Amino acid sequence: MIGVFAKAGIAALITLGAVSATVSAASANDLQASVHQVRYDPHRGRICSPITAVQKARAMGLRRARIQNITPRRVVVDGFGRHGPDRIVFANVPGCPLIRR
Repeated sequence: MIGVFAKAGIAALITLGAVSATVSAASANDLQASVHQVRYDPHRGRICSPITAVQKARAMGLRRARIQNITPRRVVVDGFGRHGPDRIVFANVPGCPLIRR
């Protein structure tokens, strides 16, 4: 009879130990505070800025440069070159790379 009570007591201690270990592991994330770094760079957008496109066109020799058309893929700048009206096409991504002159 004493053996049955001893085995039941040991089983109860093991069960209580397992339950308390599970509870502390489950609540471990709730107690810890985490720090997230947010990177903010205002100069790098997802598109080619019209101001940047006009400045680049003027640097390439286009006079009276102005935006003629903006699409999701390209930015078209019109103006006057050495031999009359001219057009420069930039990609609509950061940095405004040249597509066609």
